Amino acid sequence: MTQDMIDEVVRQRIRGLRVARGWTLEALSSRCYLSTSTLSRIETGHRRIALDQLVPIAQALGTTLDQLVEPEGDDDVVIRPEPEASAGLTVWLLSRERDRRGVTIAKMRITSEREVGEARVHPGYEWFTVLSGTVRLRLGEREILVRQGQAAEFSTMTPHVIEAHEGPVEVLTIFDHDGERAHLPGHRGA
Repeated sequence: MTQDMIDEVVRQRIRGLRVARGWTLEALSSRCYLSTSTLSRIETGHRRIALDQLVPIAQALGTTLDQLVEPEGDDDVVIRPEPEASAGLTVWLLSRERDRRGVTIAKMRITSEREVGEARVHPGYEWFTVLSGTVRLRLGEREILVRQGQAAEFSTMTPHVIEAHEGPVEVLTIFDHDGERAHLPGHRGA
C-alpha cells in the first residue's frame, strides 16, 4: 500500500468518525485545536497530514493514532460461509477464534429438534438478542419467554437452557470462553 493510499484511508477515517459523531468541521476543530480550514484541507486531500496534527485529531475523535493509520487489508475481515450444524442447532461464528475481547459472537438457529439435555452451569456471563421467533429461557425453575427484538443477559451460575418456543428461533449471542465450551458444537459439554 502506497503512502498516498494510506493518506486517503486516514482522511476517510477522520471524516467518517467526525460525521458519525454528528460533528461539523468547526466542532472537531474546537476539540483538536486545529483551524477549520486545516481540517477541511486534510479531509479533502488538499493538505498532507502531519504526525503532530494526527495525534490531537485522534484524541478528539476518541480513537488512537494506530487505529487511524492502520493500513487496510483483509486480515481484519472474518468470513465464515459454512455454519456448523447438529440436530436442531445451526451456528454461524461471527467472531474470530480466540477473539481479543475474550468472547465468541455467534448467530444461532434453534429448532424443536434440538436435544437440549440437562441445564448447564458455568462461570461467566451470556447475552443474546432474538432476531426471529421466541426463545424459551429456562433459568433454574423459572421459564421466561424472550420474543423477537428483546434481549436477555443472565448469570450463568444459574442452571440454564435456551430453547425454541413454538417454532424455530434465531438469536445473536455473546459467550465468554466458558459459555462457548458449554453451548457450542465441537466444544466439551455442547
